[in-house]
Amino acid sequence: MDQEIMDQEMDKSETMADYEAELEASFKTVKEGDILTGTVISVDDDQAVLDLKYYAEGIITKDQFSNDPDFRLKEEIHPGDEITATVVKKDDGEGNILLSKKEANDILAWDKLKQMMEERTVVKVKISEIVKSGAVAYLEGIRAFIPASKLAAEYVENLEEWNGKTIEVTVITAEEEGRRLVLSGREVAREKLADERKKKVAKCQAGAVVEGTVETLKDYGAFVTLENGLTGLLHISQISSQRIKHPGVVLKEGQNIKVKILSAENGKISLSMKAIQPEDEPEEVFDYQESGAATTGLGALLKGLKLQ
Repeated sequence: MDQEIMDQEMDKSETMADYEAELEASFKTVKEGDILTGTVISVDDDQAVLDLKYYAEGIITKDQFSNDPDFRLKEEIHPGDEITATVVKKDDGEGNILLSKKEANDILAWDKLKQMMEERTVVKVKISEIVKSGAVAYLEGIRAFIPASKLAAEYVENLEEWNGKTIEVTVITAEEEGRRLVLSGREVAREKLADERKKKVAKCQAGAVVEGTVETLKDYGAFVTLENGLTGLLHISQISSQRIKHPGVVLKEGQNIKVKILSAENGKISLSMKAIQPEDEPEEVFDYQESGAATTGLGALLKGLKLQ
């Protein structure tokens, strides 16, 4: 008997809690211009339905979601998502509240964009249009410009190749008054390249003998592009066991050579040709000419020649 009374009391308590929630909802008033947050209940190609914790549900039609012409409602919005929107009509004629995410964006998006700029937040955007000297994308429903010089790690010559691509960017300008939103993918791309280089350098084992191509010649040595795409420095002192006046005495740009990795520290790779030359290999004497060509000295030609 006692258990039955307890069950009745529990049922009464649950009913009272439900009633209080309903009572609270009944006191809630909604007027046009209010900004409400609701949870998506369902979504189709034309609209999304929101639970507003109110007697009426909220409706956002596709054209009231974003200014982005490529916006795909069912791809972007899913049940369970929380959405903040502005009340356009208290009653759409069917007992629902008509909402607009676009209008809410105009009020709330710029604060979010400014925060993104301050925190250097990395976000993904899809390039929707190519314009003179850059590209257009949409972020938080706002039209943004990406200069050609900011699309990638290096300046982009053929902009059309980037149309429709999704890239990672940061906000570099967010001016609400002039609705000026500028994005950049350059810094993100360069940071990625730097990280990839560090990982590759970390895998370079000191003592390994690898093949490479002479990229450029400098007075102090040569830059060599290795098989893994990294570039290392072959110092002039590591080109030959003989003292030479210029790397051009022995090397030329575009030449394929074998080198030994001396070290790979702090993102820098040091190389050596001298370290892999056989100890019993005859020494050559090089004479560097103004043209950059190397000639073999008379002493080297006569070396080993026995006179009768």
